Amino acid sequence: MAETVLQEELRGLVRRYFEQREEEPFVPGRTRIPLITPSFGWEEVWEALESLLSTRVTMGEKVRRFEAAFAQYIGVRHAVMVNSGSSANLLALSILTNPTAPRPLLPGEEIITPAVTWATTVWPILNVGLVPVLVDVDLNTFNLIPEEVEKAITTKSRAIMLVHLLGNPCAMDQLTAIARRHNLMVIEDACEAHGAEYRSKKVGAFGELATFSFFFSHHISTIEGGMIVTSRDDYAELARSMRVFGWVRDLKDRVAIAQEHSEIDARFLFVNVGYNLRPTEVQGAFGIHQMGKLERYVAVRRENARYWGDTLGALPHLLLHREAQDTRHVWFGYPVVVQASAPFSRKQLTDFLEARGVETRPIMAGNIAEQPGLQRFPYRTIGDLPNSRLIHRSAFFFGNHHGIGTEEREAIAGYFREFIGRAVAPGRRSDRSKPPATRIS
Repeated sequence: MAETVLQEELRGLVRRYFEQREEEPFVPGRTRIPLITPSFGWEEVWEALESLLSTRVTMGEKVRRFEAAFAQYIGVRHAVMVNSGSSANLLALSILTNPTAPRPLLPGEEIITPAVTWATTVWPILNVGLVPVLVDVDLNTFNLIPEEVEKAITTKSRAIMLVHLLGNPCAMDQLTAIARRHNLMVIEDACEAHGAEYRSKKVGAFGELATFSFFFSHHISTIEGGMIVTSRDDYAELARSMRVFGWVRDLKDRVAIAQEHSEIDARFLFVNVGYNLRPTEVQGAFGIHQMGKLERYVAVRRENARYWGDTLGALPHLLLHREAQDTRHVWFGYPVVVQASAPFSRKQLTDFLEARGVETRPIMAGNIAEQPGLQRFPYRTIGDLPNSRLIHRSAFFFGNHHGIGTEEREAIAGYFREFIGRAVAPGRRSDRSKPPATRIS
């Protein structure tokens, strides 16, 4: 009884702490506009604290509740949580190369993937002994160019690992048609695309497997965390076993398997290889409350993007993204390409924005083919990747999240107008170096 009273008191204190926090007034030119802002509040903190107080902290009921809610949201049969989005990619590819998988991918076979992505799209391909084939992206979406994917296909090609970069859905009709024609699997890296849609269908529901991240900077967060989603029962069972050492304990047929191996203690029965990629109940605690906030957060990002599309779209020398017809873009950040003809460089523009408190960053890892880490391993590129090279040198994004309201987004637009007004003033000269030629597909 005393414990219950204390818990209610603690719950009230946590809620009061969050509700009484005061935000500093926004001052244009002085107040920092970060890339990310925390997406959680008192509910997540209390739920996590309740898990700690109960001492039920390892993967359990709260993780399962989050998995069920996320699977329903995406529109798939299964969601299997892991400790990060990077681990989700590693586990997805480990499933496809596991000897118990149908037609497993074999060492040296190839996976086609975009040249512009985060490192943990490409590194897991190498981790499981496969060869990444890097394809150029469209400047208007930063996503795979279907025609370039066709050029990449050889007798060694087994899968397309596409990326819905910055929450922008790929051209799924074209890419899935290519996959069907050439008998390729489709893996969706949707780590930045929570709630994105293509023809009213959630991304993550198109491929054999898809992955999401719940890192601190994403649409919703479990601090660290990731998810594999699939509608295939066999892949889901492999995921549940391989995320925990190849253990039998989370499998539907665990009783029958234990009977088949009755000479082994069923509590410690391992039926496959695997990793320790388990999430914690603290992560599950965050996830079950974050789900109820996701659509609201997406709505803010989309409204911000519409505003910047209208205001920044009127300025010269910038290439901006637009939401394509029949898609729902969820805007992980707001991307900008400084055009080759501009009288200023990306660095000059981002330095100006940073000086006024607007945090910026390059587009993920840029052109991954130019990263030194890749040079140690086998890979192929299709052509010289001109768009990816331009993005590497001339593109960036700034924060677009639920913490950006009217004052912040208007201030950002004002900073752009101020910079470009100065940069293109009559008689003004620029010392920018000219970037490589570009092709817009």
